[in-house]
Amino acid sequence: MSTADITATDRHVPASSAWHRARERFMTDPAYQAYILLRVGFTLLPLAMGIDKFFNVFVNWEQYLAGWYNDIIPGNAHLAMHMIGVVEIIAAILVALKPRYAAYVVAGWLAGIVLDLVTIPGYYDVALRDFALMLTALTLGRLAWKYDSPGFDGLINGVKGLFRK
Repeated sequence: MSTADITATDRHVPASSAWHRARERFMTDPAYQAYILLRVGFTLLPLAMGIDKFFNVFVNWEQYLAGWYNDIIPGNAHLAMHMIGVVEIIAAILVALKPRYAAYVVAGWLAGIVLDLVTIPGYYDVALRDFALMLTALTLGRLAWKYDSPGFDGLINGVKGLFRK
């Protein structure tokens, strides 16, 4: 890349910075592009769906809760959807922070949703969609093994950096 290709916002960033390397990788590596797109998607979508469990703007979520699930979850379906919303928000945050591990948490969560939906007549299409999302979360997990470092050192150091003067 020539100096003419550097944007005005890049001028203050050293060429060896992590941001510059990530940007360069995103521009040239299709697998990395897929990883970033899936990471962003599995952060924003579960966050939006989790928040909506409290407001039912997109849909009345209680209709998707099988009776047998409702029987084993404490409280009623309304409370269950709030608990599910909290789990989805936490899952979204985990994917944003550490997709290497969190993608598998999301895939497991989606497997539970698929199990719920196949036990409700008339929701097989939604179950199939969520099965595809589960496969996509597994794909994010595999890509994260290449692009997200193992362990939590980078994450812990990043959080510590927020509190340093």
